[in-house]
Amino acid sequence: MSDRQQLILEAALRVIARDGVRGLRVEKLAAEAKVSTSLIYYHFENRAGLMRRTLEFVSEHAGRYTSQALEQGEDARKQIELLLSLELQDTPAVRQNSAAWGELRASATFDPDLREPLQAATREWVADLVALISEARAAGLVSAEVEPTDSAERLTALVEGLSERWLSGTMTLERAQRLLSGAIEVEFDRP
Repeated sequence: MSDRQQLILEAALRVIARDGVRGLRVEKLAAEAKVSTSLIYYHFENRAGLMRRTLEFVSEHAGRYTSQALEQGEDARKQIELLLSLELQDTPAVRQNSAAWGELRASATFDPDLREPLQAATREWVADLVALISEARAAGLVSAEVEPTDSAERLTALVEGLSERWLSGTMTLERAQRLLSGAIEVEFDRP
């Protein structure tokens, strides 16, 4: 990716997190990125292409701050807990990324062009979690009754929902974190 594309995608992330997908106008994005609208169209062809690539960028951005969980020397269960809890941090980067992800996910309901990249990003997140759950199960750190794919789907959906409630102000961050921690216990320690 060129420096200009990076600059435009970072600006798109900021605008979507602040103003939503409907608030993302190419002219507004150009002003935010301090580039011309023609440069945006040159790199992304049209608004749909820009939206698809922004969704991929948001997913990659989340991968950068959650990858530290996979690099820790911890056991697989602790890595799972860290991987999921890193999505619920009160830092500008996580708040911005989570707000943009939620907005793009919601927009995919009405915009079929966003569905494939959203599915791909979600599959990747679930696959990372499935691998860790399988590893934790094999090590006896998770109940043998846990089905890794189902568990990963439930937990990633829960994190998305908790994140939306936290960001919308309908739940405190501390409560969201406690609920996630409790859900992980229930999910993995069942008889």
